[in-house]
Amino acid sequence: MSKAQGTKKNKTATAKKTAKARGPKSPPKSPPKSGGRRTRLPGDPNRREMLDRMIRVDHAGEYGAVRIYQGQLSVLGGSASAPLIEHMAEQERRHLDTFNKLIPQHRVRPTALLPLWHMAGFALGAGTALLGEKAAMACTVAVEEVIDEHYAGQIAILDADGDENGLRATIEEFRLEEVEHKETALKHGALDAPGYEVLSGLIKTGSRLAIWLSTRI
Repeated sequence: MSKAQGTKKNKTATAKKTAKARGPKSPPKSPPKSGGRRTRLPGDPNRREMLDRMIRVDHAGEYGAVRIYQGQLSVLGGSASAPLIEHMAEQERRHLDTFNKLIPQHRVRPTALLPLWHMAGFALGAGTALLGEKAAMACTVAVEEVIDEHYAGQIAILDADGDENGLRATIEEFRLEEVEHKETALKHGALDAPGYEVLSGLIKTGSRLAIWLSTRI
């Protein structure tokens, strides 16, 4: 064994002994928590503001969903898919009724954009229905995918912050029904709609913009 090899071996053995003496590495420290809740950064809404935003945007979203289905039924009311659309619309009306009660209960200001969503929702529903039943189903899939994502995000926040108002259970119940709508629409030919990818992309972008605006305005 050369002198260099011997030196290298001794250094390795020394390093191992040092590491053993120090003991196992400590796991990375978790971010500090405040009372078991997530730490807020400067500019983050407080709990009251967060709750207001959630109720405001969810009320707006369910209102828009009701209007979408009203638009679809105005075109497809006599079609084979009408009972299916009406079933989904009925669930959306129940969701809206719940948030209609939560708005005054928590003294939340509704979004100022409701008149816009009144027109835009109906136009989106009727417009996609005019493209055919599969396009109407494609609209449902796109919107519900965004809503599923949106509700899941709210649930994660409530899990981290603590749910003192029972809102989490309501949102989770509604999220599962939105997922059901998406799966139903997929089974009824949504993916076969002409220009599905483009149509879906446009609707998703519009839905995310509507969520962002309704949270703040």
